[in-house]
Amino acid sequence: MGLVIDTSALVDLERGVALDHLADEAGDEPVVIPAIVVAELLVGARLASSAAVASTRRAKIDAVTARVPLVEFGREIAELWADLFATLHRKGKLIPANDLAVAATALFLDFGVLAGRQDERHFRRVPGLRVRTLGS
Repeated sequence: MGLVIDTSALVDLERGVALDHLADEAGDEPVVIPAIVVAELLVGARLASSAAVASTRRAKIDAVTARVPLVEFGREIAELWADLFATLHRKGKLIPANDLAVAATALFLDFGVLAGRQDERHFRRVPGLRVRTLGS
């Protein structure tokens, strides 16, 4: 097993604790970051209120991506994303598209998702997905 890190967990870690604590949160489980999470983090840097904030955010993104493997959104994950979308759509329980990509990545790898402290509850709508909340 392992953990796919959701953006919400990385934002919480950045705001509250040093990113070095990511290993503590994961324990012995390997961790990866889906490409969509990196994209979301980069948007945060690009929309920063100042060049200094943007630079700080970019440095943190670079530090995390230097230590944690990135998982690309390839054909097999895209197929899973489509299956999950169809399943959740039929149930009337869709989740945000980017989080669906995080969930599809986790299921493809047979990993769980590590979400932020606010517990992205919508992840729990995804059949067969193991969800951990930061700090639990």
